[in-house]
This record gives sequence, C-alpha cells and structure tokens, in this order.
Amino acid sequence: MPGTVQAIERAAAILRTLAGGPGRLGLSEIARTLDLAKGTTHGILRTLQLVGFVEQDRVSGQYQLGGALLHLGTSYLDINELRSRSINWADPLAARSGEAVRIGTVLEGQVLVVHHVFRPDDTFQTLDVGALLPLHATALGKVLLAYRAGGPAPHLETFTRRTLTDPRALAVALDGVRESGWAFEVDEFLVGQAAVAAPIRGYGGLVVGAIGVSGPVERLCDSHYRPLPRLVTYVRDAARAISRDLGATR
Repeated sequence: MPGTVQAIERAAAILRTLAGGPGRLGLSEIARTLDLAKGTTHGILRTLQLVGFVEQDRVSGQYQLGGALLHLGTSYLDINELRSRSINWADPLAARSGEAVRIGTVLEGQVLVVHHVFRPDDTFQTLDVGALLPLHATALGKVLLAYRAGGPAPHLETFTRRTLTDPRALAVALDGVRESGWAFEVDEFLVGQAAVAAPIRGYGGLVVGAIGVSGPVERLCDSHYRPLPRLVTYVRDAARAISRDLGATR
C-alpha cells in the first residue's frame, strides 16, 4: 500500500482546525495549533484559498472556511456553513420585519431548521432549531421543493383544510415560486400562521437552503390573505445577501 501524502494530511488538518474554531483564525494561531512552520502553513492556506476551500478576511488577514466547501458531499451542503453564513443576516431580518426568522435545508424529504431567530418581542416562543417541517405545506419547504431535482414525495399529508395535497395544484404553486423567486404559506401547516421564504444560493446558483419569516396571518398578510410586499422585500434582500456570502454570482 502506498504511503500517505503529507501535504494532503496537513491541508485536512488545517480545514478541521478552521471548522472547529470559534471564528476566523490567524496564520500564527493555525501554525501553532498544528505545530507547523509558518511558511508551510501559509503555502497550504494559499492553495486552499485558490480552490475556494479557504477565504481570507481583507481587513484582519485571518482565515475561515470558504464557500466552495458547499460542493463537497452528496447533499452539496455543509449545514454548519449555511448556518454560519446566515447568522449575520437573520438577526437584522427579524428586527426589520418584527417576526421570527427561520433558515432551513432539505433533510430526508423534509425541511430541517438549522437556525431560528425569535420574534423581537416579549412573547413566549419555542426554539425550532432541529425541527423537521413538511416540504409541501411550508414556505421554506416550497422554496426547497421548487428548485430540487425530481418531484415531491408521493404522499402529501394533510395538516389543515388549506394544505396543498393535490400534486397538480402543488406543481402549479411551485411554478409560481420559480417565476416569482419566493414562496408563502397561509394556514397550510398551522391554522392562523403564515410565512414568506426565499431561496439561498451557493456557487453556480445551486439552491442550498431557504430563509423566511413566520407569524400570525393578521400580521403577515393583507385583507386578501396575500403577504405584505414589504415583508417579501425584506426576505428576498436577506436571501440575496446570504447567497452573495456563499459565492452566488446572481
């Protein structure tokens, strides 16, 4: 059996160090942690930076994992990467909208909530991180379903009388999501609740997640049960900002 390639081992160690750190790390800190010479560490970091696996902050000179890592793995998604890149935009979205913010991705045919910002008021709220939501009955799920290869799951469970369980009706709704660039739900998963969501894209325009706001129907919708335009704008602006951070060019 051939021996291991030392440069690859060291590159992997650097990536693990960045992944396990509290944030960005400097050259000296990385070299000291791995007991490597600064020159060696810098050479590996430059190579990783060229292929997009590492990014360097222009102001501090420190390093962090790069968005190109989203291409690794069969799901094309590192959940921690999606969450870390979204945090800076989720809090301002909650503040602007006055509503709860959730970020989700697909996991085994459902929406996995990877980040949740509470509504900025004093009401009792439950943390949804780790919760699994239906694709066809939620705004987050419709976004992910609209841009996913293949059709929806054959069984479309009923949650309320407004849940879309007819495959043809759902297909029309998903066409609308792709045309408009955002999705909404009203009384479809929980009675009295509404939500608006938009896609988060990575390199190559691949949809890797969705971000949205949710709350009572009377706060999110007008008298015709359509989402308020300002909320749609806030959500789409946040989705675009996160997408830029993940390397999307559009």
